[in-house]
Amino acid sequence: MKLTSLFPLFFLVPFLASCAEKKQVYIVYFGEHQGDKSLQEIEEHHHSYLQSVKESEEDAKSSLLYSYKHSINGFAAELTPDEASRLEKLEEVISVIKSHPRKYEAHTTRSWEFVGLEEEENDSDLPKHDVDGRFRVGRKFLKKAKHGDGIIVGLLDSGVWPESKSFSDKGMGPIPKSWKGICQTGVAFNSSHCNRKLIGARYYVKGYERYYGSFNVTANKDFLSPRDPDGHGTHTASTAVGRRVNGASALGGFAMGSASGGAPLARLAVYKACWAKPNVEKIDGNMCIEEDMLAAIDDAIADGVHVISISIGTTDPVPYLLDGIAIGALHAVKRNIVVAASAGNAGPKPGTLSNPAPWIITVGASTLDRSFVGGLVLGNGYTIKTESITAFKMDKFAPLVYAANVVAPGIALNNSAQCLPNSLKPELVSGKVVLCLRGAGSRIGKGIEVKRAGGVGMILGNSPANGNETMPDSHFVATAAVTPTVVDKILQYIKTDKKPIAFIKPGETVYKNKPAPFVTGFSSRGPSMIDPNILKPDITAPGLNILAAWSGADGPSKISVDQRVAEYNFVSGTSMSCPHVSGAIALLKAIHPKWSSAAIRSALMTTAWMTNDEKKPIQDTNGLPANPFALGSGQFRPTKAADPGLVYDASYRAYLLYGCLVGLTKIDPTFKCPSKIPPGYNLNYPSIAIPNLNGTVTVKRTVTNVGNGNSTSTYLFSAQAPLGFSVKAKPSVLSFNRIGQKKRFKIVVTAQKEKMMNVTEKGHYQFGWFSWTDRYHVVKSPVAVSLA
Repeated sequence: MKLTSLFPLFFLVPFLASCAEKKQVYIVYFGEHQGDKSLQEIEEHHHSYLQSVKESEEDAKSSLLYSYKHSINGFAAELTPDEASRLEKLEEVISVIKSHPRKYEAHTTRSWEFVGLEEEENDSDLPKHDVDGRFRVGRKFLKKAKHGDGIIVGLLDSGVWPESKSFSDKGMGPIPKSWKGICQTGVAFNSSHCNRKLIGARYYVKGYERYYGSFNVTANKDFLSPRDPDGHGTHTASTAVGRRVNGASALGGFAMGSASGGAPLARLAVYKACWAKPNVEKIDGNMCIEEDMLAAIDDAIADGVHVISISIGTTDPVPYLLDGIAIGALHAVKRNIVVAASAGNAGPKPGTLSNPAPWIITVGASTLDRSFVGGLVLGNGYTIKTESITAFKMDKFAPLVYAANVVAPGIALNNSAQCLPNSLKPELVSGKVVLCLRGAGSRIGKGIEVKRAGGVGMILGNSPANGNETMPDSHFVATAAVTPTVVDKILQYIKTDKKPIAFIKPGETVYKNKPAPFVTGFSSRGPSMIDPNILKPDITAPGLNILAAWSGADGPSKISVDQRVAEYNFVSGTSMSCPHVSGAIALLKAIHPKWSSAAIRSALMTTAWMTNDEKKPIQDTNGLPANPFALGSGQFRPTKAADPGLVYDASYRAYLLYGCLVGLTKIDPTFKCPSKIPPGYNLNYPSIAIPNLNGTVTVKRTVTNVGNGNSTSTYLFSAQAPLGFSVKAKPSVLSFNRIGQKKRFKIVVTAQKEKMMNVTEKGHYQFGWFSWTDRYHVVKSPVAVSLA
């Protein structure tokens, strides 16, 4: 063979290697559009980049999933790692994001009443416990905000169940003229499903299909349309903006009352970007693909929404530059759209926070003053109250057994007590109460297994890893959920009594539990793993056992064998707390349409509750006072946020300047990073976080006077310094003579090493707060500092 005849083979090897490389979806991000191209020209421009790395024009076209054309400049396409690397090296490309599915965090009748909003117009209907006039204040606030009328809330989630009474448009006026969106049709969803309440709906599935293959209705148990098969999207949408519905309750009549969203007259636009995974139970959660979410945010911005609510996140820290939600939210904030997102459900472990970008309002979860109290009675007289929303009842005491003692042959020892499918032996379980332990498998699934084996009741025991937070679920047998300490007592009773018996009392709804609120154990915690100079979460809102509208295609337990239909259902998670804040944002936007996103966040944060209804510090799940990494600035108070006195404002350009520190350069063609960039803690934020302090740090802040008609005011500084540190302000008095006037000040934080002996360890955070107070307002901010 001639040497020259080998040359084609040499050239063919890298080509074959490239073909062999597994293609994956990447997002190629260019930043902000310059506004000099039409939509068609933008797409052609994106095609030209693909053609530069692809072998043919046909390959370039077929690889493209999305061309982001409105605010976000970029595209999503199938690329090999080599092709992605070549594009990433181009000067005009800001980042190339390797797409990955995100499981949304699974992250009402009582919650809005609990935070001081009550919608009825007749004062004779006010709750009898309205001692402090809280609900009268709430009604005035709702009236002033016109119940959110004129504000459009865009919601990214699993879609919507349009037939729910929560989305009725009865009595509503015409759709706002600013609306530019569409009502996208699809399977079981047509244009008539949109109305003057649900004004828009879209769905995004291209990224999902690249991961899971062509959409299959049977395998996915989903609708190729904006319709919600899951319940999560319907629940979050109705929590934020649902209409008032009288006589709403969960199955069994629990939490009976009037259900309403925070802004019941605000308009809803749904962006379905989360889908059921194929061939799995819905209880395992939906998948939200990065490129689909970014396309949804790009459309929401162009459609004219005022608020974007995102109950989606990840437990893995993602740098801003590689975080589709963070990038999309920054483009939204430029257009003064407020973005709220869930903090995540990976608590109480520290450093588990999701959505940490400072231009996002990050929401943690707290509790209500409502519980569902049942009871457990053992044959030895031991009695304990338990939480339960199970409608099934026991008529009398029944024999009590431990699951590990009644399992079928062949069940692994480590799973023997967990009541997994087909694990229990019917002849040993029939007619009995079974003690099952949490761990592998779903809580609901354990009750289904007890029922299958003929059991009449279940005691669902937390393991030490679950802690003391029990979850009431709509089980299929009478159920009592108990803590690890109670589990130990039950096991001891079973071991020592020859004929152990138990009786499970049915649950009932109980209000005005104290203390309330407290931070839930599942709510993700700071510090931020992306930038510890930004204190997150920002705020907490109710997220435990929230009652809201539900999908007609899903039972309350989200397990396929559950054929029950529930118009309203309980769900817990920061996914539920996020739309509470989104509803409050809609009301604030209606009252203060010119306020920036940062001003609204500031108003919510600086007026938040830091004490519970017993006037004591809000507790964490361990019974100790919650710190700002769990609580943020506190439990939100919408009525107070309407008149915060002062706000910490921040412009889009301020975020771009901050971005120079964290790799977000070149996003806007009109902005260039300066040679000297201020430290991250100088971003004008309503809280302060200083990691690894050694000596003294001076933090700069600016406040704007927005006092409610009080053009002349004087604010005095006070602080409760973190243990081992001092916190002082320069100046310590701020005087204003007009609305809109700005004042700068410095916060000087000093490590007092002589006071730190055996008190503060290196890297360990201490917490405090500072506030500015006049005759009418207290503008309070949390402080977190760690020693270097």
